[in-house]
This record gives sequence, C-alpha cells and structure tokens, in this order.
Amino acid sequence: MKNILISWIGRTDLNAVRNSAEIGLGPVAQAVTALPFDQIVLLSDYSPEETDSFTGWLSGIKQIPVSVVPVHLSSPTNFSEIYEAALSALKSIPATCGDNPKLTFHLSPGTPAMAAVWILLAKTIHPATLIQSSREQAAQVADIPYDIATEFIPALVQQNDQRLERMIAALPPEAPEFDTIIHRSPVMQRLVTKARLAAPRTVPVLIEGESGTGKELLARAIHKTGPRRNKPFVAVNCGAIPPELVESGFFGHRRGAFTGAVADRAGYFEAAHGGTLFLDEIGELPLAAQVKILRVLQEGEVTRVGDSRSIKVDVRIVAATNRSLIQEVAAGHFRADLFYRLAVAVLNIPPLRERQGDMGLLIDYFLEQSATDGNEACKKISVSARNLLLCHPWPGNVRELLNTLRRAAVWTTGDTIQADDVREALFPVALQPSEHVLNRSIADGFNIQEVMAEVARHYLQRGMEEVSGNKSKAAKILGLPNYQTLTNWLKKYGLE
Repeated sequence: MKNILISWIGRTDLNAVRNSAEIGLGPVAQAVTALPFDQIVLLSDYSPEETDSFTGWLSGIKQIPVSVVPVHLSSPTNFSEIYEAALSALKSIPATCGDNPKLTFHLSPGTPAMAAVWILLAKTIHPATLIQSSREQAAQVADIPYDIATEFIPALVQQNDQRLERMIAALPPEAPEFDTIIHRSPVMQRLVTKARLAAPRTVPVLIEGESGTGKELLARAIHKTGPRRNKPFVAVNCGAIPPELVESGFFGHRRGAFTGAVADRAGYFEAAHGGTLFLDEIGELPLAAQVKILRVLQEGEVTRVGDSRSIKVDVRIVAATNRSLIQEVAAGHFRADLFYRLAVAVLNIPPLRERQGDMGLLIDYFLEQSATDGNEACKKISVSARNLLLCHPWPGNVRELLNTLRRAAVWTTGDTIQADDVREALFPVALQPSEHVLNRSIADGFNIQEVMAEVARHYLQRGMEEVSGNKSKAAKILGLPNYQTLTNWLKKYGLE
C-alpha cells in the first residue's frame, strides 16, 4: 500500500524556494523530510513558472515522484471551487498506486477554507490522515475528532455562503421564509436565489423535480415571501382527483348540480382567491381539464358546475411536476398553450444525489427534528453510519432520507445510530437499466465518482448476499484478487 501526500502549494512554500535559510523549508518540504511518502500530489493556483520552480526545488530536497494538479480559483476562499479541485486531485492519483493507497492531507499550506475541505473529505468520503506543520515544529499528525470536524466545517462554510448570497443579484440580506430549505451546495444556492427573485412578483412559477425533492416546501416559501403572504395558500394534488370530480373540485358546484351535490361548494380557485393556488403534479391532469384551467387563467373567472354566472378570481399559480413538461408537450400528453402560460419562472430542483455538500446538513437537521418529534434526546450518528448515508443514491430524495433517519432512530436503542441501524433502515435500490447509468445528463454538473460508487455498492452488496457474507467467495465471484481487496472496497464504499 503506497503512502501519498496531497497538499496545496502555499505562499510560504514558494517563499522557501527563494529564502529557505531565513523562513525555513515551508510546510510541504517539512512534511516530505519528516514523514515517509511514496508519491506527492500538489494542487497549485499559482503560475506554471512558480509551480515548476517549486517542484524542481522540492525534488532537490527529496527524490519523490511529484504530480501537479493546476487549479484556477476565483477566490482562495471559494469552498465550491476548492472542493471540486480537491476531488480532481484525488482522481488524478496514478493507477500504479493501487486501489486503496494510504492518503495524507496537509492542512497547513493554503487558506483556512482549503484546510476545512481537507477535514471534510478526510472525515467522510475519502478517509485520510491529516497532518500540519509550522516553522517551529516539524510535520505531525493533526488529531481532529469527528465531532469537532462536523461542528467546525458547517460554521466556517456558512460564513462564506452568507457573504456570497448577499452579493448575488443584490438580494435582500434576509429571507427567513427560505430557512426551511436546508442547503449549502452551489446548485441549491442558485435555485434559492432564483426563487427569491421570482417570489415578490405575481408571475406563474413552474417547479420541476423528482419525487421527494421538496417542491411543495419551495412553493410555500415563495408564497410566504411574496405580496400574497397573508392570503390563502391552497395546495391541490392533481393526481389524486378522480377525473369525474376535476371540474367540481377546481370550479365548485351549485346544490343539485349532480347526484351527491347536497350544498353549494366553492372550488379550489375561489378558495385561493387573492392568494396562491399550488397545483402539485399538474402533469397528471387529463387534457380536458387542462383546457378549462387554461380558460380560467386567461379570463380570470370561474363558473361553478350547475351555475350560469361567472365569479371573478385572482390567484397566483405555482405548479409542480415530477416530469419534464416540455417532453410531455412533445409527446402530446400536455397542452402546449397551458405549458407556456405556466412556464414563466421555471425552477428545477436537483435530486439529492447531485447536491454535493448538502447531505451532512440534512442528516444533522433531520436528527434534531426526529428528537423534537419524539420528545427525546437528539441521537448522534457514527462515522460509518454517516458514510453509508453519504454513499446511498437516494432515489426517493430528501423525503427518503428523512424517513430513513426516522427508522434508524427507532431501531437504535442507544444514543448513537450505528451502521447496522442504517443498513436495516435503508430500502434496497432497484437495479437500473444500463442506459440510466450511461446516459445521465452532464450539462449541469456531473460526478463520475458518485456514479461509479453507485455501481460498485450495488454489486458488492449482491456479491456478499449471494455467498452469505463469505468474503473469499464474494471476492472470487466479483473478480477481485482476494478477500483483503474486497474488504478494502467494502470499507471504501461504506459497506464494511
């Protein structure tokens, strides 16, 4: 097993090239002289000339293979860019180092934000040794307990995110109605920014996203932030209305209009007058109903079933769907004229698997919520259990994560949720067809490591189940050289 040092090149490292007698060797050189490494991977946001000068000088200090990952950061405190650069560096580790090299992250070079990212990775998806050094002390292991890391990192990241959000589009500094949308990832920051821009206006909003991503939560935040916040918010599940009751449900009816109409009844449009009508799963509406709803939106009035007079209504429409409505239009399942009436402000909520950096926040938040709901102390979660959650693909998205944590908390008799509790709480992921893996969109960001991990976890679990947990047999049927390699893979993907 090869020992690999991964580090940023810091300004002190570059200064050491010119004047090591006065300022010392610098953090990176201190590490390679004090500790045994087989390979060095360096991230550099400096010019090629400065980087080459440093690596040439470093090779004179100690002969160790060095590879450089050039990085361009818009800011040395941009957590998103630093995180992506760190993942890129980990992917660049040469194949000659084997499947599971021993990783060491150097905390001293670079900015505090860079150190925070190393801590985050070392304590979650890329277990590694953390080291630090100074001019007075040689490189030494930095012992950072997991609990401290999970408290330190969110606070540090949050400070930067709040500053960035205030800068984006000159938004107001506070929008408490969106506080229930727990997020940190750049893709969710962009989504919330768009939602906050749309909220004060009365334009229709179309929210698209997989089931369980929180479409109604976002719709309610938009309503509460807008000018109609003190008026009704009426939520309608369009897929749950029987076809024969669609017209009565939306427009109301007069007494005696049909069998069972024993009294006058206002429809959803009237109930939402002055406020917001949330049409959840609008793609489920039959075409005949779509025509009538379009007319209401155009005319601003409804006519109850069994009545001849019209009633003026003023509603803001926020619609949601787990489908792509533009594809439904192309397939002839949704009216194009209604689509273009609704699709003024379009918000696409990403699935949980694409929200890098949000999982940890959501886990901690839901654990606190489960304690509040059950009137008991907030349960902690072990490192291995957290890693299992981080590696799961979450086809049910945030709703699935919430219910999984609730089940795990119920199964746990102690004060800490363990990996076995999480395994029992997780639902097995159905095998996806190969085209689902091979043809995923990469236009809005793609993580190849997560896709590979999803495939690896699936077959590792199947292999272990096939042979009732016998590692030697599982390694053989999975094409791995021995049980030790299988054990390393199981640890890597949070299954050990």
